[in-house]
Amino acid sequence: MNWIADMNNALDYVEQNLDKDIASEDVAKASHMSKFHFLRIFKILTGFTVGDYIRERRLSLSAKDVVSSELKIIDIAYKYGYETPEAFAKAFKRLHGVSPSEARKNRKNLKAIPPISFQITVKGEEKMNYKIEVKESFKVVGITRRFNSKNGDNFRGIPKFWDEVCKSGKYDILERNQGKLGVMGVCSNFNMETQDFDYSIVVEGDKLCGIDNYSVIEVPKLSFAVFESIGPMPDALQEVTRRIFSEWFPATKYEHADGPEFEVYLPGDMQAKDYRSEVWIPVMEK
Repeated sequence: MNWIADMNNALDYVEQNLDKDIASEDVAKASHMSKFHFLRIFKILTGFTVGDYIRERRLSLSAKDVVSSELKIIDIAYKYGYETPEAFAKAFKRLHGVSPSEARKNRKNLKAIPPISFQITVKGEEKMNYKIEVKESFKVVGITRRFNSKNGDNFRGIPKFWDEVCKSGKYDILERNQGKLGVMGVCSNFNMETQDFDYSIVVEGDKLCGIDNYSVIEVPKLSFAVFESIGPMPDALQEVTRRIFSEWFPATKYEHADGPEFEVYLPGDMQAKDYRSEVWIPVMEK
């Protein structure tokens, strides 16, 4: 599959340039994908960012230089992109558990971070039901909070955010103002390199009475891939999202467009086994 080859091309580019400055734009270019899509899918598939991967690969290679060469520690630090030996020593110890000087003296307790590669795995998982829907520009209004996806913080923080909104009575206000799509969760303003993004609980429109400091998100005309999720929240929705990036994107002609992602919660018991919701992902043809 070309997708597999493209992802591995990006990893080859990283390996060939570990002793140089590496821009995420150039890594994405090697994959023949947009920067946003590449960074998003890399994080979903590996669990860490491209920047984290590059740092760990450099620190892994630096360990060999520390214990097997006569290079000064300061020269090794500069070789792998650290501005000071102190910064290098701190990062080195965080990964290996010992300082560079201790590693050179004892020559043990070092971690090896091997280069990763992507491979095709054929699974007998069920088909994903989806449709492509073109939606004209529209606005949504609601309550926004910034989250970080590092270490799965978002998976813990967002359910708590929903609980706060419900207990405060703000959900009832949103529900009274809901449109055709109901009360939705929206992920937007992604910064895939820092792993930050905005998560908003919203309804269609641009005004809310009874809620202070609400935010308005303008959604441009976009094509959305709409996926069905069946099962209790939030696990079912999170599993569908994982499969979108690990299975659906690699098998199709689409990539992620730079736009907000929607969680559409349909009427019913959200903890029921047959509860139905939808995930809307902005897409464009490659």
